[in-house]
Amino acid sequence: FFFFKQKTAYEILSGLVGSEMCIRDRSKEAQEKERLFEIDYNNMRKAGECHRQVRRYAQSWIRPGLTYMEIATRIEAAVRKIIVADKIEAGLAFPCGTSINNCAAHFTANAGDTKVLTKNDVVKIDFGTHVKGFLIDSAFTVAFDPVFDNLVIASKEATQTGVREAGIDARFDEIGERIQETMESHEVEIKGKVYKVKCVKNLNGHLVGRYRVHGGKSVPIVKGGPQIKMEEGEVYAIETFGTTGKGYVQDDVDTSHYMKEFDAKQVPLRNPKSKALLKLIDDNFGTLAFCRRWIDDLGFEKHFSALKPLVDAGIVRSFPPLSDVSGSYVSQFELSLIHI
Repeated sequence: FFFFKQKTAYEILSGLVGSEMCIRDRSKEAQEKERLFEIDYNNMRKAGECHRQVRRYAQSWIRPGLTYMEIATRIEAAVRKIIVADKIEAGLAFPCGTSINNCAAHFTANAGDTKVLTKNDVVKIDFGTHVKGFLIDSAFTVAFDPVFDNLVIASKEATQTGVREAGIDARFDEIGERIQETMESHEVEIKGKVYKVKCVKNLNGHLVGRYRVHGGKSVPIVKGGPQIKMEEGEVYAIETFGTTGKGYVQDDVDTSHYMKEFDAKQVPLRNPKSKALLKLIDDNFGTLAFCRRWIDDLGFEKHFSALKPLVDAGIVRSFPPLSDVSGSYVSQFELSLIHI
């Protein structure tokens, strides 16, 4: 879900746990700020409430035997229905990720993918919602074998530590150090071998902007980060990744995620199909992320030959899946918060 958080005065609403926990500031000063920016906060609340409902819905039916395609498309359909999707006005902030086992992020099924979720898998469900560009970025991990419980708990508790440490004037290096301490206090035993859970050191939380999933600042999840501070009015996605592998991810194959560069310059395009595809992207996704099957769904056939020139020209950026070493397992937990 998401949090309203102030440096000194906030109230934790009881009865809510994990990604359903919400911190809301109760000071008069904060309430006045909220009144002044009511449209922004109301739209974030709408996006957050949609995310909460869809997350609960997904957790009720995700099970072994479903394809990754079915999981992603059912979640995306639920978001579109609840939020009343309207091109770039409201809808999904990025495709539903179903990154599996050693894959940490940026995987969703492309057309024709028939891979099936099994009882031995660890799957990260990562999706975003938005209303008028004010977006919520949140994720959770599903595992069916109890052997992975500590791995899932590690990233959940590490993210909650990050949320507690975050605040106006909080330093990034200190947040990262506390997150790492929490994450790496856990271990998991798999097939008789004990693994210390490591942070994935080259993945981070991030600042969130309007129509901009990654807003420029990165929140480290290990010690040694920059000595810069969080500021009033900023929105952050605090996310952590725990792994039994090397703690470092690299680009993998079968790219599905793409996004138009936020500050993309106008570049002359000779390919008429690329021009048409760019217009479709502008009209339907703007600067929010999209995936190849969404282009298929909009009826743009054989789109890859039109998409590649946009990537080559620096107009659109590709986001390959990010994976730790083969045979490892990665968990993720993510929450959004705003400083007021």
